[in-house]
Amino acid sequence: MITKKLQLDSDEEALLLLGEQDIRLRDMEKRFGVEIFVRHDPASEAVFLSIRGQTNRVDKTLRWLKDFRLQLKRGAPAPVESSLVTAMGPPLPKDGVYVSAFGKPILARTPRQKIYVESIRTKDLTIGIGPAGTGKTFLAVAAALRALQEREVIRIILTRPVVEAGEHLGYLPGDIYEKVHPYLKPLYDAFYLMLGPEKFRLWREDEVVEIVPLAYMRGRTLERAFIILDEAQNTTPEQMKMFLTRMGMGSRVVVTGDVTQIDLAQKSQSGLTVIREILKDIPDVQFVEFNEEDVVRHPLVRRIIRAYDHYEKKNK
Repeated sequence: MITKKLQLDSDEEALLLLGEQDIRLRDMEKRFGVEIFVRHDPASEAVFLSIRGQTNRVDKTLRWLKDFRLQLKRGAPAPVESSLVTAMGPPLPKDGVYVSAFGKPILARTPRQKIYVESIRTKDLTIGIGPAGTGKTFLAVAAALRALQEREVIRIILTRPVVEAGEHLGYLPGDIYEKVHPYLKPLYDAFYLMLGPEKFRLWREDEVVEIVPLAYMRGRTLERAFIILDEAQNTTPEQMKMFLTRMGMGSRVVVTGDVTQIDLAQKSQSGLTVIREILKDIPDVQFVEFNEEDVVRHPLVRRIIRAYDHYEKKNK
């Protein structure tokens, strides 16, 4: 298996070459038996195509792409082939957010989830608060992939605070990826399901998708990025401020967390518990609060959450 790259000049050329919603890209993958991934260079308007597969198939695809590109530059119209329609896969349902690599549509299933997804689509900053299993992170990842697919952003950045339990990252074995992998594994799970492991691996290597601990966000300005802060209940107010001020032009931010699952030594010092009061008067910020009715995991999870709520209220 090899990977070769082809640099394009702009988003406009990529659209002509790959077709609306990348339908021509999917047709090429099916026709030549390769995987093709699109990457935008943050430092320029250039677009890179990465073609992965067996050597002879990759070379054949690259020759076809170069010939097709030359024809388009000479003014030839882009063909509309019937095979392109079948290559699109299942259409996105009305409440769909994204279609996974396995053809499964990701849906907003409850009224609050629909409000959440719409807020992510229209607001610069959305804050989703609620218990486990309500789709806060999962839907945010799906929305991020949709924004990347539609070229509204050029990369996705996911982060979460690393709340250590007795071990310091510096003492753990391995490089930074190996050190933080256990903390960030829940974020990888969503990408595996939606992209498939191979495409996710390539996008991570090319930094189209970047997953980092919150501490490594300091000092950065992130432009044209979709940025997700997960497990935000474990941030301090100072960390939350640091994170929110990373937003650059053309970026969109989603913050998710569960105020009943704070792992900080001083629970009252969670950045998520004070953010509503601080940001309440800013119009481009929307809070969406989930409850047990939005849990879409195993039915038993909803009953467990209800039982814990009852126990905690009883023992206050």
